[in-house]
Amino acid sequence: MSGVIVTDPPKAEAKDVEALSGYGVATVSEAMGRTGLLGPHLRPIQQDTRIAGTAVTVLSWPGDNLMIHAAVEQCGEGDILVVATTSPSTDGLFGELFATALQRRGVRGVVLDTGIRDTSELRQMGFPAWSAAVSAQGTVKATGGSVNVPIVIGGQVVRPGDVIVADDDGVVVVPRERARRTAEASEAREKKEAATRAAFLEGQLGLDRYGLREELVRLGVTYRSYEEYTRGGDDS
Repeated sequence: MSGVIVTDPPKAEAKDVEALSGYGVATVSEAMGRTGLLGPHLRPIQQDTRIAGTAVTVLSWPGDNLMIHAAVEQCGEGDILVVATTSPSTDGLFGELFATALQRRGVRGVVLDTGIRDTSELRQMGFPAWSAAVSAQGTVKATGGSVNVPIVIGGQVVRPGDVIVADDDGVVVVPRERARRTAEASEAREKKEAATRAAFLEGQLGLDRYGLREELVRLGVTYRSYEEYTRGGDDS
């Protein structure tokens, strides 16, 4: 497998990344029309941590972390390393030493569609990570791949410079061209949810706030007392 290392790709504006960092993954995905999620298989090794940054992408051979070494050089302040493999792999491609080098360069975290190891050390370092597996299985450095090219994780395309937001709920990608309007849409959604939260605290039901009683009627859902239900009879 041959490959390419692309240098200095375009990135989302830092102010837009900062704006998106204030919102959770669920909010950002909903603000984009329920898109961008990289899949429920990517899980954090830590808790109560949220990061946002610009993607530096890696496409590696399964069980081979050569291109992660190459990618470290392309990483800088505010980036998040995002790694995929050419076919499924759960080997531990990433660990403490990589995190040390990336942390020194100002990288905010890593997202791996493969395995990770040294998870205790990573938590002690405060280096956030999301991965598809945790595995102590080692790797080789023998096959070419690519850095800063589009990759696919969970059916979503991640390009270099796109915004990655990650928290306890998972990981979402925001195309760099949509970063600003997604931040604005996320803010609007947060305000709407704040109003709904206040209404629920006052006792309002979602059935009424969202107009769902009419939907139940439309779907043919009926109310019956327990006595009526246990007597049985015609359900039509």
